[in-house]
Amino acid sequence: MRYLRPAALLAASLVLLLATDGTGESAEASAPAAVALPRIRAVKLPDRAGPPKRRDTWTGPAFDACTAPTLDTLRAWRGASPYGALGIYVSGSQRGCAQPRLTADWVRQARAMGWRFLPVHVGLQAPCADPTHKPKRIDPANAARQGRDEAGEAARALRSLGFAQGSPVYLDIESYPMRDPACGQAVVEFTLGWTQALHSAGYRSGFYSSLDSGIADLAAAARADSSPLPDALWYARWDDHPDTNGSGRLDPDLWPLHQRIHQYRGNTEETYAGATLTIDRNQADAPTAD
Repeated sequence: MRYLRPAALLAASLVLLLATDGTGESAEASAPAAVALPRIRAVKLPDRAGPPKRRDTWTGPAFDACTAPTLDTLRAWRGASPYGALGIYVSGSQRGCAQPRLTADWVRQARAMGWRFLPVHVGLQAPCADPTHKPKRIDPANAARQGRDEAGEAARALRSLGFAQGSPVYLDIESYPMRDPACGQAVVEFTLGWTQALHSAGYRSGFYSSLDSGIADLAAAARADSSPLPDALWYARWDDHPDTNGSGRLDPDLWPLHQRIHQYRGNTEETYAGATLTIDRNQADAPTAD
């Protein structure tokens, strides 16, 4: 060490004192570790109406098909298949198939056969989702308002098809990457707005998505005490297990009271009484529309 004059020695001592925070430890070493922010932050929207009184639920096998099947097919399947409920795409600007048969009369006749219904709405998708097939996206700055707008469209479709108040409609949010927390936050806020407006209109709110994206973010929103949350979840996990146990990813205390549907196999062809459909298989324990 080279010789320091007294003034220089004092300055050097002060620098050392600041670097060690006066404790002998460096300030960097003694600083608390950064606290990771939660992926989903709590959001609460007013929900004066609340969920309508519970109506029908269905526990058992269900299927969904892109286009509403013919009434002859439904008649054949009702007597020969294990299914008692079917998912139908009732509304939304990004439905994948046309619905030439889906009318109030079709619903009335299918209901008379004993079928239960799981209405689905396919509208705006996650901001970070693959735009190849469904390019219209949620705007994170207006997510709750857009959710309310989509709920209004879904409620009008339910009324036009003759579904009673208290019926659910399931919002379809396709799988999206989990890299960006802001994307998941937008999906959550969109879904809260969707639920808020459906409750105001007298309908129940459902939510469909992949267990690894939309469902994971809704579960995080529930843990953060966000509200109003959907009244039922429909989760996609193609594991060939016809149950509603959450596939090890959805905690048993979340949506536990006849509030779950599990889509456990997709795009499978099945034939009953000579009638063939390409369907997704589901196990339901959840509200149905009437």
